[in-house]
Amino acid sequence: RKNTKRVPSFRKLLRTSKIKLDNKLKNKQYKQQSAAKKYRKQQKKLREAVRDALARKPFPLEECKKKTVVTKHEEEEEDALPLDMMDEDDLKLMEDLSQTASFLTRDISSDEPVHVKKRKHESVMDKYEKVPRRTQTEPEKELIHLLPIKDKSGIIPQTMEKPVLNVVQDEEEDTEEMEETGDYNEQLLPVLSPEEMAAQRRQKLRERKMHIAALASAILSEPDSSIKKLKELRAMLMEQDPNVAVIVRKLVMVSLMEVFKDIVPSYKIRPLTEAEKATKVKKETQKLREFEEGLVSQYKFYLENLEQTIKDWKQRKLKKSNVISLKAYKGLAEIAVKCLCELLVALPHFNFHNNIIVLIVPLMNDTSKKISELCVEAVKKLFKQDKLGCASLGVVKVISGLVRGRNYNVRPEVLKVFLHLRIKEVELQKDSEDVAPKKKFMTYKEKRKNLSRMQRKWKKAEEKLERELLEAEASESKEKKLKLHTETLNIVFVTYFRILKKAQKSPLLPAVLEGLARFAHLINVEFFDDLLIVLHSLIASGDLSYRESLHCVLSAFHILSGQGDVLNIDPMKFYTHLYRTLFSLHAGRTNDDVGIVLQCLDVMFAKRRKQVTQQRALAFLKRLSTLALHVLPNSSVGILATNRVLMQVFPKMDLLLDNESQGSGVYLPELDEPEHCNAQNTALWELHLLQRHYHPMIKKFAAHLTVGAPTEGSGALSLDLSQRSATELFEAYSMKGMNFNPPVESQTPRRKDTFSKMDSFIDEELSKQLQQHSSGTVVHKPLDFAKQLKESCL
Repeated sequence: RKNTKRVPSFRKLLRTSKIKLDNKLKNKQYKQQSAAKKYRKQQKKLREAVRDALARKPFPLEECKKKTVVTKHEEEEEDALPLDMMDEDDLKLMEDLSQTASFLTRDISSDEPVHVKKRKHESVMDKYEKVPRRTQTEPEKELIHLLPIKDKSGIIPQTMEKPVLNVVQDEEEDTEEMEETGDYNEQLLPVLSPEEMAAQRRQKLRERKMHIAALASAILSEPDSSIKKLKELRAMLMEQDPNVAVIVRKLVMVSLMEVFKDIVPSYKIRPLTEAEKATKVKKETQKLREFEEGLVSQYKFYLENLEQTIKDWKQRKLKKSNVISLKAYKGLAEIAVKCLCELLVALPHFNFHNNIIVLIVPLMNDTSKKISELCVEAVKKLFKQDKLGCASLGVVKVISGLVRGRNYNVRPEVLKVFLHLRIKEVELQKDSEDVAPKKKFMTYKEKRKNLSRMQRKWKKAEEKLERELLEAEASESKEKKLKLHTETLNIVFVTYFRILKKAQKSPLLPAVLEGLARFAHLINVEFFDDLLIVLHSLIASGDLSYRESLHCVLSAFHILSGQGDVLNIDPMKFYTHLYRTLFSLHAGRTNDDVGIVLQCLDVMFAKRRKQVTQQRALAFLKRLSTLALHVLPNSSVGILATNRVLMQVFPKMDLLLDNESQGSGVYLPELDEPEHCNAQNTALWELHLLQRHYHPMIKKFAAHLTVGAPTEGSGALSLDLSQRSATELFEAYSMKGMNFNPPVESQTPRRKDTFSKMDSFIDEELSKQLQQHSSGTVVHKPLDFAKQLKESCL
């Protein structure tokens, strides 16, 4: 009978539900799995039956008899028992029993009957021991199970030995074939000359560059619909051609970096929630969501590729393909670090910025100077442009963890980046004004001209509400900024205090002292006493360099000049230390220590004028004037500018311009105590020497101080010089370029007239001497000629 089952029509299939179709598919798969499982069980049973049949194959009885007879003769030889001592009946019984197999196979020492059945409680080990053993001299041959035969007795399994192939011969044949094909391929490939290989490489590079440029321009023109092209461009980071792999990967890294900088939005993309994914949205919104999701995923993969490149270079690893050599990995790693630094500065608002920070900050302490400088400069730029402080806080946290994790064994440049943090009171006010949006409101005339009475009323209420909202937004942003800056400074000071406490002999100490001098006015008042004690102990220990001790002094006076005004602390020991070490400044080379000394003097005298005695001010004025004779010109200008401030701020400084003594005692220049050196009994004779200096600015300042540093009149300085601080003048007239600053004006006489006189005189004398020589008269001596030449020139 034919199968009359009809095939379901298309309409019926349409009416069938999806759940029913899924159930049908599952049932079909389950049946297939069950059939396969059943087949595997049958095959397993067949294998076991064959194995049992081979194991139960009986041995012939004659072999056992031979073995037992041999053993019997041996025993007779060892323990010969005379037969005449046995009865005839016993001997006959033994001969009858020897004819049966049970007598030979049974254990004679046991008392069990011969034909006892196997018990059920017989152990597995006993069964195994009773199976006859076979020695396997030849390797077991693999069997192929064939279809079994069934007859009246039951199922008879059929097997066949699997034919063994000659593997060695096959391998030799394969190698011969491979060699033949290799020779054939070598014959097909032409041998290129170096010029042809270079041309071929240039052609490949040109093609790759054109492809990269086409993809990048297509992505920039339509970023919303170019995620596939972005993925294709990113896939070129895995270029496998060894001739162009390094250059192509570098170009793709830089191209992707520029593309991401252009197409990344100005906000952070967050992942969608399950509820947002389930809701239906417009096509435009769905398209935007797909673009954002693809952009974030491709940006993440790109950052992972850059990170992996840097890790491979750091661990000196090579990929399995060996497309790029180990030396080329350094160049790739440098380009990867450059791209990460650019993204760190350009996209601080976008996703994975904290991940970039975690990658960049440890590289600031890298052994490679180039990579370290790249990362340090990137962090400095980030600090300078970060107005709100969120990105700066993240970087400071990672740096603090790095310093602590490395046990303070990091480069000083890592801590010096803290000096570029934008944490100042003035910048806070400025930034809050910048952040607050400026809204232009209509004037009264514009309202009266363009609006009706009712519209003016509504406009007034609307503008009032907008003003309140703007004020609330500005105050909120300012509070948020202050909070971030406070948290950042706390982490910075914790790092500084840890180093001061645990690693005072670390090379990081100069950077710590410089940072304390920079942010000392923002330290909490509770730490002032302890911090001043620590700074004084560092100076007294004598382990610091001169520059480090200057930073200690500067930090102490920054603390006391800010919130420390309310504290009753006399920093006389810091005044004494600076007075004693002023002559330690180097006079023969460009020294930046003078700039720190000028900053210390400004904080010590100009900002604490009420706490400084007259004797102290006179002593410093005299010692600074002596120091100005020995240092470079720009340092002398800065010191004389500081003396000008001292003479204007403190009264009775003109005592040093008078030759007469004003008190008892003699000036002791070698004494290190400024209060007891009797500076009022000396005079500023150094100013007369400085008035003859070759530098024009030093001349001006010396003449200005000689007449008492007036603010107006004939002896006053120009407005340009009087309004600039000592530190600014020191930097302005720096001689780092190994030239005079300002250039020295050449005061040359009228050389043309002199040379013309000399030429005319020489011509006249030569003509006279020729005439005298021709007439036979005596020629002038050289001495007389020189005298006449000198007189004619004069």
